[in-house]
Order: sequence, then structure tokens, then C-alpha cells
Amino acid sequence: MKFYFLILLGFLLGSCVKDKPQEPIKTAVSINADRKVLVVNEGNFGWGVGSISSYDPSSGAVIEDYYKQQNNNATLGNICQNITKYNNNYYIVMNNSNKIVVVNSSDFVKTGTISGLNSPRYILPITYNKAYVSDLYSNSIQIVDLNSNAISGSIPCVNGTEQMALVYNKAFITCSNSDYCYVINTTTDAITDSLPVGKGNSSVCVDKNSKVWILSAGNSTQGVSGKLSRINPVTLQIEQTLNFSSSESPNKLCINKTRDTLYYLNNGVYQFPIISSTLPSISFINQGTKLYYGLGVNPKDYNIYVSDAIDYVQKSKVEIYKPNGSFITNFNAGIISNGFMFE
Repeated sequence: MKFYFLILLGFLLGSCVKDKPQEPIKTAVSINADRKVLVVNEGNFGWGVGSISSYDPSSGAVIEDYYKQQNNNATLGNICQNITKYNNNYYIVMNNSNKIVVVNSSDFVKTGTISGLNSPRYILPITYNKAYVSDLYSNSIQIVDLNSNAISGSIPCVNGTEQMALVYNKAFITCSNSDYCYVINTTTDAITDSLPVGKGNSSVCVDKNSKVWILSAGNSTQGVSGKLSRINPVTLQIEQTLNFSSSESPNKLCINKTRDTLYYLNNGVYQFPIISSTLPSISFINQGTKLYYGLGVNPKDYNIYVSDAIDYVQKSKVEIYKPNGSFITNFNAGIISNGFMFE
């Protein structure tokens, strides 16, 4: 009886102990290195959850936080603004963390940091060892030595500098706080001109004829219209200016592989052939009730990628469309996806 009593007591005690939660099974995700799409996810301001997602178009595989996976669970920081590939490195611009994280292009492992920046936005490689960094709040463009990952100088410029483009040893600098874009001689590192392209200019593309296109959002609350401007990089003349209505806020200008068609967001995705003389009146891809925030065109297949930020809190959903505008698929990325880099 004593023996059976001990067995019964052990059973009762054991039944009162909760099962230990099992570790989730981790499934390996394979990404095609030659075809991957990197998605830049800003993350919420102050949350420190900026990230890079990796997507494989051929298999549909997604790694939602690629940097964290490849760097022993380390995080990038606050507000992931942009990513650029150069010299076998990726340069990840972290706006509110005041730095640029340098990672190896072969395995996405961190190799260095460019620090001492104020509020960096974009990095533009100029030569093999020199780059410019635009800044939201600094009254200058920072010059960075890519060999040492250190600031080597600066170029005085009004604050609010954004996207940049390099053509014929000239850097075209957009500026969201100004009505002008600025032209820098990349040999002397000095501003040589300023061009009136409209308030809120922040995105720039170079077409197949080496003409520079700059998109200005305007200011709808002030009744200031946005503009799409075409600049001759040799003469620095504004050859064409197309005006939006004062209620519109166009942004996120990008271009296709053949560099003959522009795309931008304006409460939907709009398509603009560079030979056109008028702005399109209807959207190419209808936004509906979604919140389109990031845009890109894959040079591998001409497919159009647009991110829906949903409510700026949930993870974004990236939608993919064929060149004719028909829907293909979608996938989840990180919080507030703002752009893409195509491999």
C-alpha cells in the first residue's frame, strides 16, 4: 500500500507542474544572392527597430530582419533611411542614430561604422574612396573617406539636403527645405550653382540621355504646387517644368532599367515617359484605401515594388506589379518600408 501511495503522490504532483514551453522550430530561409531585393524599413521613431528585409523574387522567401540574423541578433538602430552598395560594401544610413553602418556585401556582416553625423539621409559615392552624405539638420554636406570610414571634410549647404545624383563630375543635391537644388563640383568639393526646382524637392533620377529629373512635393498646406523638372547637366538649364496642382504632394521619384520611364507616388503610383510633355491625369496603380510609402522598379524584370505602410505601426506589406500594372504578389516586410535596393 505504501508503494502504491508513493506512486499516486508522484503522479498528482507531476500533473500540477506546467509543461515547459518548447522552443520554436527555426526554419532555414534560402535567399538567392544574385536576385535578392533589399527592403529598407524605417521603424517607428524612437523605437530603435529600423531594419533591412531580404526578399527572393524567384522563390518568394523573405527574411524580415536580415541584418539581425546575420549579425548575432544585433540591431541597426533608429530610423533606417537608405541603403547603397559600393566597393563590395553596403552602406546603411541610420538617420536618428546619427550613423552609417557598413556591412560586407558577401554575408551582410558589419565591418564598420561612419559616426559623427548629425541626421544623415543619403550617401553618394563620388570616387573609389570618397562619398558625400546629405543631412536633414546640418548646414553642410559631409565628405566621407571610404577607406577609413571617417568624415574628412564638409561643404557648406542649407539644411534639409536629401537625395543626390552624380553626372559629369557634378553632384546634384536636392533640398526639402529649399526651392533650389544645388550643384557641387566634385573635383573641388564646392557648390557652383543653385537651380530653382520648387519647394520640397527631395528625389532625383538620371535618364538615358543623362538628363537630371528632380521631383518637388510643394507644400499643399501653403498652396504651393509641386514640380517635375528636367535639367541639362552640361548647361545647367532647366529644360522642362511640369506643375502639379497645389493639393497634390508627389514624391519618391524612380526610374526603370532602360531609364526612359519615370514613376512616382501621388496617392497612387504614376507612370511618366520621359518624352511626354504633360503629367498623367490618372494613376497607373490605384492606391485605394492603402497608404503607399515606398516605391522602386526592379531592373532585372521591370516589376514595380510599392510598400503599404498600413498605419505606421504594423509591419508593411510590399506589393509587386508587372510592368503593365497588373498585380503579381505581396509579402510582409518591416515597419514603415520606405524603399528598395535591387540586386
